[in-house]
Amino acid sequence: MSSRRQEINTQLNQLVDVVLIAIAFWLSHLLTPVVHEFLAKTPLGENRGIWILPNFVPARALDIESYFWAMAVIVPFTTIILEIQGYYSHVLEKSLWRSLRQMLQTVLWIALILGAAVIFLKAQAPPRVFLVLLALVGGTLLLARQELFKQTLRKRLASGRLRERVVLAGTQDDIDELLRTLLKNQVATLDIVDRIDIAAEPISRLVESLHDNSVERVIFATDHVHFGKIEQAVNACETEGVEAWLSAHFFQTAIARPTFDTMGDRLMLVFRSTPGASWSLLVKGVMDWCGALAIIAVSSPLWFFAAVGIRVSSPGPIFFKQQRSGKHGKPFEMWKFRTMGVDAEEKKKELSEQNQMSGPVFKIDKDPRVFRFGAFLRRWSIDELPQLINVLKGDMSLVGPRPLPVYEVEQISEAAQRRRLSVKPGLTCLWQVNGRNKIESFDEWVALDLKYIDNWSIWLDIQILIKTVPAVVFGSGAR
Repeated sequence: MSSRRQEINTQLNQLVDVVLIAIAFWLSHLLTPVVHEFLAKTPLGENRGIWILPNFVPARALDIESYFWAMAVIVPFTTIILEIQGYYSHVLEKSLWRSLRQMLQTVLWIALILGAAVIFLKAQAPPRVFLVLLALVGGTLLLARQELFKQTLRKRLASGRLRERVVLAGTQDDIDELLRTLLKNQVATLDIVDRIDIAAEPISRLVESLHDNSVERVIFATDHVHFGKIEQAVNACETEGVEAWLSAHFFQTAIARPTFDTMGDRLMLVFRSTPGASWSLLVKGVMDWCGALAIIAVSSPLWFFAAVGIRVSSPGPIFFKQQRSGKHGKPFEMWKFRTMGVDAEEKKKELSEQNQMSGPVFKIDKDPRVFRFGAFLRRWSIDELPQLINVLKGDMSLVGPRPLPVYEVEQISEAAQRRRLSVKPGLTCLWQVNGRNKIESFDEWVALDLKYIDNWSIWLDIQILIKTVPAVVFGSGAR
């Protein structure tokens, strides 16, 4: 099945899921009074011992319009978050358990969005009975729809109705290698009517096959075929109005993921070793902005406490601003609460021999440049709070490799280590939650950053943010 058909199937499934979620919303509304009445008659319900009962609105007062706003959030956002979780990808290969896990993660996200709306926008919270029913009914309907889709797809594949008539073109070894890399379900969608060695046979042989077999696609596996011959074969497909799919496996990359794009009227093969533009990155941006605002609001007393303490403890400015290297090395001014004396940069040269970090980074235990109150701010990471301003400005993210001073980045000699600059720097990262300043090898630090970049997802960001809380609370590794 071509990627375009898969995209259409995904969009149709999402449309069906939107309808099912709306149905689940209506059913849950109808069932809420019934379930509440049943639960209220149980011993726990009579003692109000069930957490879902306390905020219940009596059946006669239950008005769906009062929490209709929740429907406007749940219906569209559920399918968007499910897609981000990969719920609509590789449907035939994944298990029911994996689908259920993706569903539970989506429910958690929706709950966080609804909770934020209730807290910050003062929206009326839907009854808890209703929310539990909606999660159960909606989740059951969506899982049932996916299982039905999987069974239907398997039957259509078995009957041959979804199989495309294709010709494989290239050297025999290249064709065999291509087939070895395909999943069984991908091969099942192909009706291979011919294999043509275009390196040894004339292009007219390909044209004959197109005519004789009513071919829908020609898939080229041409790692060892001259470009001139490939161009002739693709032109023949173009003339015949048959899709030509060219394998780009002749470019061997260890990290970069190849994709196609256009520049003007020219087709470009793109090798990308960092996350590309996607809904996930858009969600990450929204998370950064909303998260930074929320943390600033919650932590505002700490800002006042830090400002007063610095002013009393050490003469000089409250904030420390330094040029750091951002995405792709672009300099930006990073903010922190000042924790060192104003002459810290001058004294750094005197302490260079005590540096405990390998590579260009400078860190030492019990840095004498740090004044007493500054050490307290560092111990609890309060000095990092002003970087939320950098997040709001778009220079940083909540999660990403920690930004290094420009002069330290200039000392990086290994090109591979500079790949940590390919994404926005962040307030916290894998280095922060895996030992923080206990890690004294710059190579190990970079390895964690590259691991984050290569495996990035919204879920990974959430995991790092969750692990950052105990790291800050217990001050693990802080200096």
